[in-house]
Amino acid sequence: MSPDGMWSIGELAAHAGVTVKTVRFYSDRGLLPEAGRSTGGHRRYGPEALDRLRLIRSLRTLDLPLPDVGRLLDREDALADALEDAVAGRLRDLGTQLSALRWREAALHALRDCAAAERADRLRLVGALSTPPSTAPMRRFWRRWLPPRLPAHLVGRILELSVPEPPADPTPDQVLAFARLHAFTTGSCADSVRPRPEEYWSSAGGRPAVLYEGLGEAYDLAAAELLAGREPREGDALDCFVSAYALAYGTRDTPAFRRLLAGLLAADPRADLYWQLTAELWGPARPTPGAADDWLRTALSA
Repeated sequence: MSPDGMWSIGELAAHAGVTVKTVRFYSDRGLLPEAGRSTGGHRRYGPEALDRLRLIRSLRTLDLPLPDVGRLLDREDALADALEDAVAGRLRDLGTQLSALRWREAALHALRDCAAAERADRLRLVGALSTPPSTAPMRRFWRRWLPPRLPAHLVGRILELSVPEPPADPTPDQVLAFARLHAFTTGSCADSVRPRPEEYWSSAGGRPAVLYEGLGEAYDLAAAELLAGREPREGDALDCFVSAYALAYGTRDTPAFRRLLAGLLAADPRADLYWQLTAELWGPARPTPGAADDWLRTALSA
C-alpha cells in the first residue's frame, strides 16, 4: 500500500487474487467505486475496496446476475435480508432450469428408446413442447368446454382438478403423454367447436354452476371408491352424483329421474382421450375426474 493508504488497480487485484481485468470490469460497471485517481490518471482504491471486491466475487459464485449484485451492494447495511431474497429467487430460477433439463433428458430417452419407424412422429410431438411445457393449451381447452358464465372461483377449481401440471422429473412415457395431450388440445378437434353441445347445458335447467358444485363432491367420493378397488355400485357417491343433476334440473332424485339421467349421460370420445392421457401422467394413485365420471355413470346404469 502506498503512503497515502491507497492501492493501485494492480495491487488490489493481487491482494484479492483476481486479474486486473476483473477489477476494471467491476469498476466500469459501478460495482467497485474508485477512491480517486493518481496524478497520472490511474485508478486508486482504498482498503475497503478489498472487502467489497471479495463480496462481489462471493455473490458472483452464486451465479447472481450483475444487476442483483449491484442491488445487494446498495443494501449492504441489510445484506442478510437482501441476500435471503436473492438466494430464494436464484433457487427458483435453478429449479426451472433443472426441470427443463430433466424434460429434455426424458424426451431424448423417449426418442432413443423407440423403433426407428416411430422416431419422426415422436420428434414432432415432443418438439412442439416448451421446456418445461406450458399448461395453457389445456386451460384453453377446458374454458371452451365449460358452459359460459360459470363463477370465476368455480372455473378456477375445475381447472385445478382437470389440468395436469408437468411432472418435475418426468419419465419418457410421461413426456409422450404430455406431448400427446398438448397436441390434442391445440389441434383442430379442440379448436373447431365447443366440444359439448349447447343443449347439454340447457338440459341442466340453466343452472350449470349448481351442477358443477355438486359434481366436485361426487367425483371425490367416487375417487375413493376407485382407490379402494370397488366396482360401480349404489351408495353415497352415486347419490351425490344424481343429486347434483337433480338440483340443476330443479327436481328430485327419484327412480324415474335416474332412468332419465342414465339415458341422457354419455361418454365423449374427446373427453375420454383427454382423461386417458392425464391418467398416464398422474398414475394409478390419483384417479382422474374422467375415471370418477365413468364409475358413476356405470353405477347409475346398473
